Amino acid sequence: MKIKVLGSSAGGGFPQWNCNCRNCDGVRRRTIKAKPRTQSSIAVSVDGEEWLLINASPDLLAQIAANPEMQPARRVRDTGIAAVLVIDAQIDHVTGLLMLRERGRPLPLYATDAVWQDLTTGFPIGPILSHYCGVMHHPIALDGTPLNLAVLPRVVIEPVPLLSKAPPYSPHRDAPARGDNIGLTITNLDSGRRAFYAPGLGTLEPHVLEAMHAADLLLVDGTTWTDDEMIALGLSSKTAADMGHLAQSGKGGMIEVLDTIESSALRPVRKVLIHINNTNPILIEDGPERRVLSEHGIEVAEDGMTFEL
Repeated sequence: MKIKVLGSSAGGGFPQWNCNCRNCDGVRRRTIKAKPRTQSSIAVSVDGEEWLLINASPDLLAQIAANPEMQPARRVRDTGIAAVLVIDAQIDHVTGLLMLRERGRPLPLYATDAVWQDLTTGFPIGPILSHYCGVMHHPIALDGTPLNLAVLPRVVIEPVPLLSKAPPYSPHRDAPARGDNIGLTITNLDSGRRAFYAPGLGTLEPHVLEAMHAADLLLVDGTTWTDDEMIALGLSSKTAADMGHLAQSGKGGMIEVLDTIESSALRPVRKVLIHINNTNPILIEDGPERRVLSEHGIEVAEDGMTFEL
């Protein structure tokens, strides 16, 4: 089973188009050691030809261009994207669905009922695509039933409900519903190895910690270094927690949490931060925050990173 990071940044990408913070200005001027990143998305495949796209970033076309396996060119019109699964209805995870409108047949889309409601009302991508390729919605149940997708034989995907708010345009923005946001446990039945993917992770409920401790690969929320990062830079009035993200540093932060997950020579666990905001100092490859992560055995995701489980 292959897992490919198509986009490793939070919403807005890195550098963000209208931002002149130290990171964004520095990467444009090449005064800091950092790599540009597109917005959060991964893809999973068994054979390297047919892929499940998990989250459809606004940067999807650039991601396809950067990853030729997403466009295998087996016929005049072709795509390696066999199906899409979205973990929430946020703009940075669903806007790319519109870029797939030229498909010759309906797009298989896996989403919870809460997310599908948002995609047919507040942000009506479903109805829009019905005028183009169409969408075949496959509900993601939250009763413990795993997903077995034809595109991923011998792979099981288990949805992990997360506490979160729906997007601002959601009809139930002020009345959070179960399924507004999910993480995923992705297991290769042949190797027995599994990944846990949760780019938006603010509250670590017991079942979430259980999924994290059972994983061989963690791709988890790396949005901000400190809880007040955006406030300190004058870019927002909200903390990371307000936005549904667990900061890396400080008591109870992601570093402390990941330190509790054991890794050994017999069972090596890769701990990787993904969905990194443009303001996060861990983007600076030779900075002190990156050294702290290295000391704790934590990696920082980059576009194009590939894992095999």
